[in-house]
Amino acid sequence: MATGIPIITIGASAGGVEAVSQIIAHLPADFPGAVFVAMHFPVYSTSVLPRILERVGSLPAAHPEDGATIEGGRIYIAPPDRHLVVLSKTVRLVRGPRENGNRPAVDPLFRSAAVAHGHRVIGVVLTGNLDDGTAGLLAIKRRGGIAVVQDPATAQFPSMPQSAIGHVPVDHVLTLGDIPQMLQSLADTVASLPDAPRQAHSQIDDAAREVLYSELNLDVVERVDQHPGHTSQFGCPDCGGVLWEMEDGDFVRYRCRVGHAWTAEGLLTSQAEQLDEALWTALRALEENVTLTESLANRARKRGNEMLAAKYERDARMRSDARR
Repeated sequence: MATGIPIITIGASAGGVEAVSQIIAHLPADFPGAVFVAMHFPVYSTSVLPRILERVGSLPAAHPEDGATIEGGRIYIAPPDRHLVVLSKTVRLVRGPRENGNRPAVDPLFRSAAVAHGHRVIGVVLTGNLDDGTAGLLAIKRRGGIAVVQDPATAQFPSMPQSAIGHVPVDHVLTLGDIPQMLQSLADTVASLPDAPRQAHSQIDDAAREVLYSELNLDVVERVDQHPGHTSQFGCPDCGGVLWEMEDGDFVRYRCRVGHAWTAEGLLTSQAEQLDEALWTALRALEENVTLTESLANRARKRGNEMLAAKYERDARMRSDARR
């Protein structure tokens, strides 16, 4: 059951503090919508985003408590290391599986809002790297919501807006200066809309199931036969488990058994990081092996065991040649 309040979900990453601040600064004190913001924070960081947004704008802003009631004219911000999940009348803060290596992430916020509020949701994707927010914006559109994206030409980091435009039937592509007025107009329109009947569609069913993954619902985790998508050849960078491949139109995503989620770009980036780490680990192991083998050769020679010393020296030369 929809609350009747327009639901504004805003997602950003790199450059997001400045972008979100510019939008909030121009929303009036009587703005009818509830505004939800997800931005990538380091796990152990301290977020001062609520104070920043309250200082620049007229709306109260906070990291909400788990179970907080949704009210119009307020800003709810996902805190570090928690996904912000929107329910029909309240919010949840959950330490669910990371998406594209992030918690909080944009997609769980957008997806949960779409499932709970359907056509009352206005999703906004702003500046950021990679493609977080694209899958969530697709879910919003499939539920009858509205998609607004920052013009990539005006974004500090255009990847997130570009991905959204490339995969989602976006309704409005705007500069930061034009977004607040559009949100006001859309929120006024949405506030007057009647409730829409619930839809039944496989993609929407998958979206609802993915919200349960974000909430770390173990009943869903245990039902492997109902996992969205089909098994792939890839392992999850976070836990090593098998990834299921899901096709969101032409947008390919992956999710493992316990719920870690990756876009294709996010998975590729993580694999590159793992490869780099593995190569440095291998080089460190090789260097240590050469040093240890040379040490054993010296010890054997001091004991007068030339045969063993020669063997260790051959091994050391072979490993030394391998690192060149």
